[in-house]
Amino acid sequence: MKRLASLLCLPLALLAAPSAFAQSAAHARPAKSSGEAPAGGVRLSAALTAGEAASIKGGLIWRVFDEQAQADGSHRLVAESREATPSLALPDGAYVVHASLGLAGATKRVVVDGRFAHEQLILNAGGLKLIDKLGDATIPAQRLAISIYVPERNNSEAKLVLANARAGEVISLPEGPYHIVATLLDTSGAAPGENNATNSVVTTDLRVPAGKLIEATLRHRAATITLKLVNSPGGEALANTSFSVLTPGGDVIRELIGAFPSLVLAEGEYVAIARHDGKTYQNSFKVVSTKDSDVEVVVGKSLPKQPDSVEPAGMQ
Repeated sequence: MKRLASLLCLPLALLAAPSAFAQSAAHARPAKSSGEAPAGGVRLSAALTAGEAASIKGGLIWRVFDEQAQADGSHRLVAESREATPSLALPDGAYVVHASLGLAGATKRVVVDGRFAHEQLILNAGGLKLIDKLGDATIPAQRLAISIYVPERNNSEAKLVLANARAGEVISLPEGPYHIVATLLDTSGAAPGENNATNSVVTTDLRVPAGKLIEATLRHRAATITLKLVNSPGGEALANTSFSVLTPGGDVIRELIGAFPSLVLAEGEYVAIARHDGKTYQNSFKVVSTKDSDVEVVVGKSLPKQPDSVEPAGMQ
């Protein structure tokens, strides 16, 4: 069940290190030279937009490569740093400098000629912060599976750019349009390691502008349902019961085993089928968002057994 999200766009004068891409202490690895020690180098900085006075203060990864390709076509990495504004000593020559911030990046050719020169790279990027809610409560990040796509015409999920985005954290992205898919996870409806995605899915389309932070609130409408097979209403749940939860159209949402298994379902109407001691029972029920409840399937008249298929005459 897909729903939309509310958006809030805030100015972003500079982007601090997003927690999703927070780095350890800065380090630099200057190039090695077989001859004289480097006499020059480059001082690097990055900004989100052209003409922006403030430099990015954290979260950057810098890599410097030889411009000249090696025999196998690759370019040798000669320096690396996680400082916001590193100063890298380099032998004279031409280099390719790459700066990355989250999913945003920029590349620039730099020439070292015995002096220290300052070079600034423009990332043309913004920030995205996703907040998922169920009712008035914020959903913990570990209970969400969020994917970010770059859409194309007639295909909103044309290119997956991030499969494990975390809610509540600032994600650096190049300027442009994005399609967000957030799925609520069921913490109790599946064993560890199994797929525990629920049918509560929220999607939204938005545009990340350079130099700004977009806050998108995605609202899920779902509830936790506990299934029970009982001999009479309010009775004790029967063990060794297999349950199937279906849509009214017959599509299977989830299959569970136990006396009273729980699962999260999006708001809507469903059918619960219980199998116990070779007999099958069912009950229809409705899920109301944020209203956790028990759904009882009462033992009574079992569902009719499906007749065996009969081959048409002449097909021996």
